[in-house]
Amino acid sequence: MRALVVEGLAPDFGGCAVREVPTPEPGPGEALVRVRAASVNFPDLLTTRGEYQFKPPLPFTPGLDLAGEVAALGEGVTSLAVGDAVVGGARLGGFAEYAVLPAEALKPKPARLSFAEGAAYGAAYLTAYVALVRRARLEPGEWVLIHGAAGGVGLAAVDMAKALGARVIATSASDDKLARVQALYAPDAVVNVTGGFRDRVKEITGGHGADVIYDPVGGDVFDESVRCVAFDGRLLVIGFTSGRIPTISANMPLIKGFSVVGVRAGEYGRQFPDKGRENSEAVWRMADEGLIRPHVHAEVPLDRWREAFDLLAERKVVGKAVIVP
Repeated sequence: MRALVVEGLAPDFGGCAVREVPTPEPGPGEALVRVRAASVNFPDLLTTRGEYQFKPPLPFTPGLDLAGEVAALGEGVTSLAVGDAVVGGARLGGFAEYAVLPAEALKPKPARLSFAEGAAYGAAYLTAYVALVRRARLEPGEWVLIHGAAGGVGLAAVDMAKALGARVIATSASDDKLARVQALYAPDAVVNVTGGFRDRVKEITGGHGADVIYDPVGGDVFDESVRCVAFDGRLLVIGFTSGRIPTISANMPLIKGFSVVGVRAGEYGRQFPDKGRENSEAVWRMADEGLIRPHVHAEVPLDRWREAFDLLAERKVVGKAVIVP
């Protein structure tokens, strides 16, 4: 089979290449999936450079989220059948024609979603759910400020927050992207962060500030978010796509009475397995019911994987770029 293989850790994806590799075989409790689509997530890019928390040994095939059809089953698997359309993922393996995953990591693909949409859904929407529901304990009617709203995890958070009954302010540095976000998910307000956003957020919220701030950007965006978070607010640290990990003086949360809350959706599920299963079930149930739906920006063949990576790396994507093996 063909797979995108990381053979060395290098900048600009220099250690990546599509190779012919043996098709894996499922072991006990595993399933072999014919991959129909796999979405590109920011951690996928970081792992190619060795800059993510998870550092697999070389060589490896990246790809967190996938959708496809069950091609074979390992011993003891009774929850799936060959031919089933499934969605799921693991830390590795998605950017290939076939992938082996634990059967428990796979779920039936919601009929409402295409394979590309199913692949674009899991990690982004799970992150949004864990952040907003588990960590922020979001209440209907609260103001949620979502940074990087055109990106995969940001756009998922806009969709999720709206479904949860929040009042949403979506931000980006691009008016064109904000117009697309507005057309897709109708946030209550959009704000271009170029030149600052604190005063605009205060104006929109009637001086109250944002009850919850969802920040996958970090850097200067985090710094200014501290200035417009409401008293008793929750500032969610999702990631640092800006490239700078910010710091904060402890007197700021004290004086303003807000919390800085870290979000690692996958690790949350590993630390609290029962809650992790509840999170996953809740997210996929919302998809089944049509309450939320991901947006696929582009579907790119495996041989042109770099185009999909560059869309994310250069912040040209609205929603998710998906690789189609």
